[in-house]
Amino acid sequence: MRRNALAVGLGVVLVIAGCDSDESPTYPELAPAPQLARTARQEAVGINVLLNRPATAAIRAELSQFGRIRGEITGLNAVFLVAPRADIEAIRALPFVADVGADAERSAGPPVPPVAATDFAAGLSTWNLDAVDVTNPGAGRTVNADGSGVYVGVLDTGLLESWPYYFADERIAEEYARSYTGGGALGSGNVASQPNKWERDIVSHGSHVTSTIIGYSLNGTAINGVAPKATVIPVKVLNNGGGGWSSAIAEGIVHIADLKSGPLAGSPVVINMSLGGPILDPVEKAAVDYAVARGVILVAAAGNQGEAGMGYPGAYEPVISVGATGWTGEWTGTPPNIWWRAADVAEPTDPDDFYVTDFSSRQKTGQYLDVLAPGSWVVGPWQPNQGQTSYFFVGGTSMASPHVAGLVALMAQSDPTLTAAEAETILEGTAIPLPAGSRNVLDGPAGPTVTYTWGNDANGSGMVSAPAALAAVGGS
Repeated sequence: MRRNALAVGLGVVLVIAGCDSDESPTYPELAPAPQLARTARQEAVGINVLLNRPATAAIRAELSQFGRIRGEITGLNAVFLVAPRADIEAIRALPFVADVGADAERSAGPPVPPVAATDFAAGLSTWNLDAVDVTNPGAGRTVNADGSGVYVGVLDTGLLESWPYYFADERIAEEYARSYTGGGALGSGNVASQPNKWERDIVSHGSHVTSTIIGYSLNGTAINGVAPKATVIPVKVLNNGGGGWSSAIAEGIVHIADLKSGPLAGSPVVINMSLGGPILDPVEKAAVDYAVARGVILVAAAGNQGEAGMGYPGAYEPVISVGATGWTGEWTGTPPNIWWRAADVAEPTDPDDFYVTDFSSRQKTGQYLDVLAPGSWVVGPWQPNQGQTSYFFVGGTSMASPHVAGLVALMAQSDPTLTAAEAETILEGTAIPLPAGSRNVLDGPAGPTVTYTWGNDANGSGMVSAPAALAAVGGS
């Protein structure tokens, strides 16, 4: 099966790993974010309004003439409305409005058909960690940094209720975890006060992303992560269908930024966003700028749209965007189904051993693709059956992004004063170039062999290298 861009969102499930069963589990397609029904007059949508001053009672009253106010972000001077789409330009013309846009859909993406893998035996290193050179098979970690003291906000679907089976309790900052999935055109403001909603995910996307950053327990065997001693803050901004809205993303970003300005003022803070959509909402853009100004470093998936271009907020310049690579050693070895944990990626890294996946979004005019990281056949927790722990091969730029977020955590551990601009410059300057080209690669345990071809719009500055990036910040 050729892995083409089948999804609107970013987290494409490529292959489902076996769950100690002869039968491959099924997985329901992730639902898109809900659409409002048309009224008799005209379509009502979520409208995100960025003000040029703080909201007052008079401003709220004037906005309320267009529709229902359903929430605000005070720190951004942002107000969320549900109103007719046709009124957007009239709202834009108001003297207290800086910018306005329709609430933009965001998604983690639907799956593609599964192929079972049968062996999840012991092992600390995996091919993808070896590819960014933080581990080697049989040798453990190859870098000294481990992410200690760094917080990583994972804006995603939240965590599975069974997350304690996969992650160490001290690696999850429960006290800062939140949910903002009550936003969006059909929402009624954030739902951060709902107890434990962040740990009631049924999609698994956020858990898989988290596992790349801090590692996970695979049936009792510890699997390494890029930054295994970083602390993850789960922020649920996508619903249990895997979809959501840019307003919720903005709320999640501001939450993490406010933590950085408050209780986490003495700690480096990174955000990972394995999500995206086709347009940049002005309030979401303002939230990114707000976070960067407070010292937060943001990393996001480039998207799974291939030649159709990148997704936002990843394509916005201050965000470090990540495309997806694969390895020519995929599915090679005997037996082929354990290659992901047993195969050794050669160092020094040879670009000829890697390729850019065909689903990884290409950079278009006005978009910014920064670096590449492993995003093909990455194993981690994924539960199609609630209550049954299981592990899946998953692929997409959603899986590439947390490799870079974890690497940024290692860099920030070595240099706690690291800024977003500095991190991006270092990652780009130390990346291993992956020039335009083609590779022939096995597409599963039994083939067939397929050819992947890419141009210079797909490779950014190249593949991240942990040792080189750490050396550039004075770490190791």
